[in-house]
Amino acid sequence: MQIDKLRGKELDQLFNSILSLKDLEECYRFFDDLCTVNEIQSLAQRLEVARMLREGKTYHKIETETGASTATISRVKRCLNYGNDAYEMALERIKKEDAETAE
Repeated sequence: MQIDKLRGKELDQLFNSILSLKDLEECYRFFDDLCTVNEIQSLAQRLEVARMLREGKTYHKIETETGASTATISRVKRCLNYGNDAYEMALERIKKEDAETAE
């Protein structure tokens, strides 16, 4: 698996740091220190592309609404089809949280 190539002490430290964050405000503060604005926006854009692909939106609509390149859309689609199901997992959890909040 591709993720096995990533594993290591430094990434464990990063991921454990992210998992230790208590709320949205702490995430904003941490990522503001960790990444550039463009890097954060690119990550958010990829998640939105995944959500839209999952809903069956066309490349053109996704490109128009998110500003993502067709290369980015293709990469995200490849991950949705052949990846580790992480986009699916995250999107399902977000959907569940949104539903619980709406109740």
